[in-house]
Amino acid sequence: MFKRLLAIALCAIFNAGLAWAAEEGKAPQLYPRDQLKKWDREKVAGGEGTLYGEFSHTRNDAPKDWAIKEIGWMRLQPGASIGMHKHEANEDTYIIVSGEGVFTDTEGRETPVKAGDITIARKGDSHALKNTGAEPLIFLDIIGQQ
Repeated sequence: MFKRLLAIALCAIFNAGLAWAAEEGKAPQLYPRDQLKKWDREKVAGGEGTLYGEFSHTRNDAPKDWAIKEIGWMRLQPGASIGMHKHEANEDTYIIVSGEGVFTDTEGRETPVKAGDITIARKGDSHALKNTGAEPLIFLDIIGQQ
């Protein structure tokens, strides 16, 4: 019982700290998994299926002075994809956590990707990603802009 009360008290203190930081105009430095913002999108960039996302923040709510415009956990189910798209003003990084897929680069080259691989589309580059495996393709997506 004591451990449960302690856990509840610590959560309340943590949440109060987040509220205080927001009131003070400061961004939190910690984004607990259970408090991430969900943003699921269908047929992203002409791809197939749903791109499931859980974010600390997205490009829609990042202040202009933040270099990291978006960061989140992403999931593509088997057969789902993000279509080929170009990054005009920012850079996009995928860090593959689990599953298997195919990454397509600016030149149209398709390369298999798996856990531990990192892809980068720099400003002016295009890219696409497809889950070609039997399990969900899980990756971190980080969008940065100067």
